[in-house]
Amino acid sequence: MLIDTHAHLQMSKFDDDREAVIARAAEAGVDFIINVGIDLPSCREAVKLAEDHENLYAAVGVHPHDARTLDDNTLNALRDLASYPKVVAIGETGLDYYRDLSPRPIQRSAFEKLLSLAEEVNLPVIIHDREAHRDILEILGPYSGRVRGVMHCFSGDRDFANKCIGMGLYISFTGTVTYPNSHQLREVAAHVPADRFFVETDCPYLAPQFKRGKRNEPAYVRAVAKKIAEIRRTTFPEIARVTTENAKDFFGLEDP
Repeated sequence: MLIDTHAHLQMSKFDDDREAVIARAAEAGVDFIINVGIDLPSCREAVKLAEDHENLYAAVGVHPHDARTLDDNTLNALRDLASYPKVVAIGETGLDYYRDLSPRPIQRSAFEKLLSLAEEVNLPVIIHDREAHRDILEILGPYSGRVRGVMHCFSGDRDFANKCIGMGLYISFTGTVTYPNSHQLREVAAHVPADRFFVETDCPYLAPQFKRGKRNEPAYVRAVAKKIAEIRRTTFPEIARVTTENAKDFFGLEDP
């Protein structure tokens, strides 16, 4: 069993073959997929997919790129969506200081609002962090012990990983761990505690090395798990078991 803890199958890049992509994931041993919203329309689409497929779940939130769209009406709509049985997290949310598509003060405000929503509805939060490590930890500080969180598509070094884990956060690895120059990330993967990490695709983005530059899909999460098994000098079944147990516990997933 494998779980793709972060996908975006609701995106238009899957419009032509979405059902085939879901079927390929099942054939590859991916038993659960969590589709993550980035704005209100995509959140609604992710929830609809989850309702239509037994092995799909959803997370609802607003990506930092779209932080300026998080007004009161959107926040209330996300609160309503969070009550659906197959919504298992708030996210994604966080900070992106690489592209800065929303002003940083607006990003920080949206992040705080969605952390508060996660605490209110008692769901974990999926955190996007790109070149914003210090501010991420500063904003998360008051929520430590109150909100469970995962650092999606982890991009920091071992010291930052230790700080995240010290705050009770989980680490999630994407296909970037398979890239030849990702030495820093592989060091994190080698040393992160076994009970503190997941695997994901972030599809359609960040395909692993053997499909790099092409559309990613949930079946390729196997390549992430295999690479981590190699890095940690253990077996693929062991990484599949550990990451599945961690994700099921974190997101509250139950076998169909």
